[in-house]
Amino acid sequence: METLEQQSHHIEVTPKAVGKIREAFQKNGVTEGGLRLGVLGGGCSGLSYQFKFDRQPRATDNVFEFVDDRSGEQVKVFIDPKSLKFLDGMILDWKDSLIQSGFAFENPNAKKSCGCGTSFTA
Repeated sequence: METLEQQSHHIEVTPKAVGKIREAFQKNGVTEGGLRLGVLGGGCSGLSYQFKFDRQPRATDNVFEFVDDRSGEQVKVFIDPKSLKFLDGMILDWKDSLIQSGFAFENPNAKKSCGCGTSFTA
């Protein structure tokens, strides 16, 4: 269930990324909780994306839920209010290429991104 604040904010996690998050949960034995997405100072462009498993959301977190198309199971994403300012409107995707496979951030708030895609300037 979305709160009024969440209705005014939007992030998208593509079906491919949801599936990869579920795979990572299973591989690491995570049975509850969600993926914490955040922004930290640092990285080659000034801000870095952070993601890790978290057992439960914090009281002030925005909680977004996405369904894995293959399993029908939910994936929860927790974002703190400070990070949401930088992530609002972002699409989290999974890319496979000959050179690299991994999560890809399509962030409308990023004015410039580094070559590795994990750091940006807002």
